[in-house]
Amino acid sequence: MIETFQKYSGSGMLVCWFLVAWFYLLICEKEKQRRVLFVYMPTVLLFFFFNPIFYRVFGNLTEEAIYFRFLWILPITAVIAYSTVKIYSKLKGIKQIVFAILSLLIIMISGKLVYTNYLFEPAENVYHVPWEVVEICDTIEVEGREVMAAFPMEFVFYVRQYSATVCMPYGRESITGYNLLQLAIAEEVLEAETLAELAKESGCHYLILDGEKEMVGQLEDYSYELFGQVDKYRIYRDRDIYIGL
Repeated sequence: MIETFQKYSGSGMLVCWFLVAWFYLLICEKEKQRRVLFVYMPTVLLFFFFNPIFYRVFGNLTEEAIYFRFLWILPITAVIAYSTVKIYSKLKGIKQIVFAILSLLIIMISGKLVYTNYLFEPAENVYHVPWEVVEICDTIEVEGREVMAAFPMEFVFYVRQYSATVCMPYGRESITGYNLLQLAIAEEVLEAETLAELAKESGCHYLILDGEKEMVGQLEDYSYELFGQVDKYRIYRDRDIYIGL
C-alpha cells in the first residue's frame, strides 16, 4: 500500500502541498459542506486506502496492479486549488502578488513535462492515433458493415478510437492475458500456416502484419491475398470470407 502510494505520488511535492492544504482547511474552513468535500472525504478515502482489511477485500475483487486507481477519486487538485484561492483572497497588496508567484512556482516544479516520459509523444494528427492506423482503417473499412482485423499489438489501443466499424479478435486484455493469434503476430519469425489457421478461427477478414519480419510459407497458399500496404505493414485479406466490397 505504501509503495503503491509512493509510486502514485511521483516526486511527492504535490502530495506534500495537498497535505498542507488539507491541514489548513481542517483548521480554517468553517463552512460545513466544504469541510465534508475538502476535509472529511479525503480523510475517509485515505483511511480506506491504507486499511489492510480493505486492501485484502479490494484485492480479491480486482487485480492488485490497479489498486492505485482508488486514489483517482482523491480530490488532490481540488483541495490544493480551493485552499490556494482561499488564502489568496485573504491577502492584500504585495503579499497577494508574492503568494501567487510562489504558488505558480510550486506548481511548475511539482512535476515535469509530460513528453519527457517515453510513453507520451506529440499527436501526429487530429485523431491522436498513429497515422498508420488511419491509413489501414481507411483501406479496410467497408461502408455499412463491420469488418474483423488482427493488428500488431502496437496498434491495438488505437484502432477502435479511430473506427467503430473495424473490430479485433483481441484488445488491451492481451497485455495481462494472451491470445494465440496476437502471440503469433508478435513472433519475430511469422508462420503463415499458423497465422492463417488462427485468423480463420477468429473470423478475421484481414491480417495486418509487419512486412519487415521473416515469414515461413506464403499466406497466399491459405486463401489470403495481399490487399494493400501502409509503410512497412502489409494488409492481407481472406478471399474465402465475403465482405461486400
